[in-house]
Amino acid sequence: MEAGYCNRKKTDICEGVCDNEYGSKSVLSMSRLKCALRGFDLRALLILLIGVPILIFVIYVHGQKVTYFLRPIWEKPPKPFTILPHYYHENVSMSNLCKLHGWKVRETPRRVFDAVLFSNELDILDIRWHELSPYVSEFVLLESNSTFTGIKKDIHFKENRQRFEFAESRLTYGMIGGRFVKGENPFVEESYQRVALDQLIKIAGITDDDLLIMSDVDEIPSGHTINLLRWCNDIPDILHLQLRNYLYSFQFLLDDKSWRASVHRYQAGKTRYAHFRQTDALLADSGWHCSFCFRYINDFVFKMKAYSHVDRIRFKYFLNPKRIQHVICEGADLFDMIPEEYTFQEIIAKLGPIPSTFSAVHLPAYLPEQIDRYRYLLPGNCMRETGSG
Repeated sequence: MEAGYCNRKKTDICEGVCDNEYGSKSVLSMSRLKCALRGFDLRALLILLIGVPILIFVIYVHGQKVTYFLRPIWEKPPKPFTILPHYYHENVSMSNLCKLHGWKVRETPRRVFDAVLFSNELDILDIRWHELSPYVSEFVLLESNSTFTGIKKDIHFKENRQRFEFAESRLTYGMIGGRFVKGENPFVEESYQRVALDQLIKIAGITDDDLLIMSDVDEIPSGHTINLLRWCNDIPDILHLQLRNYLYSFQFLLDDKSWRASVHRYQAGKTRYAHFRQTDALLADSGWHCSFCFRYINDFVFKMKAYSHVDRIRFKYFLNPKRIQHVICEGADLFDMIPEEYTFQEIIAKLGPIPSTFSAVHLPAYLPEQIDRYRYLLPGNCMRETGSG
């Protein structure tokens, strides 16, 4: 045997100890442990003790991302819409615009009712109503003292009603008390409020063949779209509106896949206020959806906790104001989620922050008209104010 080298087997470490009946109890206990582990690979032990907890932690933190990334495997895409071409130019007559769409122009326009459930989006409501004001016969607004998730909230519109004096003569306003049922699915409270809005629309005096706009406050149809539909005959009874989908401001254009806004030719006993797919017809390029477009950081926090997808707040630090400000300027996701798409190609294409757009062309007219008030919604102005509106 060479000096400094031992060629004994692993079992040799136990000899004279494991079999030593005179060994102390502590020595025997340690020796028995060594004997039990003598054939065990130390590297495998380290993998189990360190690797497995790390794997569990990664799954806990990023499990939802894995699930959403694998969505194309377990969920099929919905039936595609039939997209109707949308023609518009300010110098083209309404008669020709109706003709381009395959419709005939009316002698007089239909009445238009714009109905919304309101939470706290005062700025966006202001922009929406100014965009639609020339074409809307009656604004219908319902607010509750409860969010969809059962959180008590202020009656923001009532407290700021004087701000909307330009619409007062055409406003039907209603307020409903929340049910505050703990642990209930948020969509139940949402449905409850939408049924109440149905009744308020009737109180507003809507009649058959009037146009009814069904959309959230931040889903803003363009004024020329509503003007087209009120002046043309033979339009579909129900028509979804394809909106440009923005996040945080009009700097981050996500896509053009916002479709939940719809316009209905009202039919008594049949038309019901809803926010889901109700037809296959989709009118192209019909407005803007500006989601989470708030001036104040606290309003971001409030909506994250208040809307129907509150389950997306998986960690408390998601609500940290500094994090939220960073996310806004990066064009990243507030809930750190994988894009909700149905093909791997679309998911991969949308991974990472939303690219900035520096175009402020063809936005709601009231934005550039009120530049000092609404600069924060335009490209290049991502910093938000602290506090709440």
